[in-house]
Amino acid sequence: MLRLPDGRVLGFAEYGDPQGRPVFFLHGFPSSRLEGSGADKIGRRRRLRIISPDRPGFGLSTFDPTRRMTDWPADVRALADHLDLPRFAVIGGSGGGPFALACAHALPATRLTAVGILAGAGPWDQGTRVIPLRSRLTAVMVEYTPSLFRVLLSAVVGTARWVASTAWATRRIDAWLESVVENAAARNAAEPPTTRADVPKSEREDPPELTIPERRAHMLRTLFEGFSQGSEPTRHEARLLSQDWGFRLEEVAYDPVKFWHGTKDTNAPIDWIRPMVQRVRHGVLKEFDDNHYTIGYHLDTILQDLLPDDEHDSKKTA
Repeated sequence: MLRLPDGRVLGFAEYGDPQGRPVFFLHGFPSSRLEGSGADKIGRRRRLRIISPDRPGFGLSTFDPTRRMTDWPADVRALADHLDLPRFAVIGGSGGGPFALACAHALPATRLTAVGILAGAGPWDQGTRVIPLRSRLTAVMVEYTPSLFRVLLSAVVGTARWVASTAWATRRIDAWLESVVENAAARNAAEPPTTRADVPKSEREDPPELTIPERRAHMLRTLFEGFSQGSEPTRHEARLLSQDWGFRLEEVAYDPVKFWHGTKDTNAPIDWIRPMVQRVRHGVLKEFDDNHYTIGYHLDTILQDLLPDDEHDSKKTA
């Protein structure tokens, strides 16, 4: 945890290679620093230092009811300074995407090595026709019936915690996790994940695989950590995402800003995202035949695209 100049606490976690190229992973909505654990193995193989901070009100970070989206880059910069990182990459997933764009807008290009948006949310100033109905209803509730939203969300989270603790749910979750492990093994057999050529063989070994019960415990902790401070931080961030972001997309000058998005995404439909990419001066979009969640299967490829190995090597020898 980092104590910020204004007295707030900023929680963060690190994954991947502690000596690798730094990448700030900005978690989705609502979530926490624990989401970055999904990039741990890839970070080790690619020599990436994955730094995953909690946004205010999520996980360990102090809630700030007055915060704006444009305040987030200063927190990222403070953490980078604390970790003595003169340059770093930023990638935002899902609801973290707009916050990554805020970093691209506000942080000096000399501090950034790359900026990416993975299945990110779109802006609301393009009209709401393509925005999912559930997102529009959420936006109405957090604005006009905040107390009702907090009560309903707390009830949903509480019920989910209870259900997840039952023997029935445990069996179902474990069966699903077993299928995930089997599918991952099949994918790796068909197309083994790549490893940076300069990583010594002795450093390529991943940590021991978690057991199914350990995977379940980690998954549930990750799922609920974003609600550890109650429902108000979720309501506040929902307002930030669905209102004016505080900067114009056309003003984002960083070159390039890379987007990866699934054409089958129903959380953030591709027709919501394409106009956004066109508005970003140096936006580059790569589309996958995936939904909001299965696009994560391409994380190895996406991180390679974000920070290509040959680009890093050429800079080392320049």
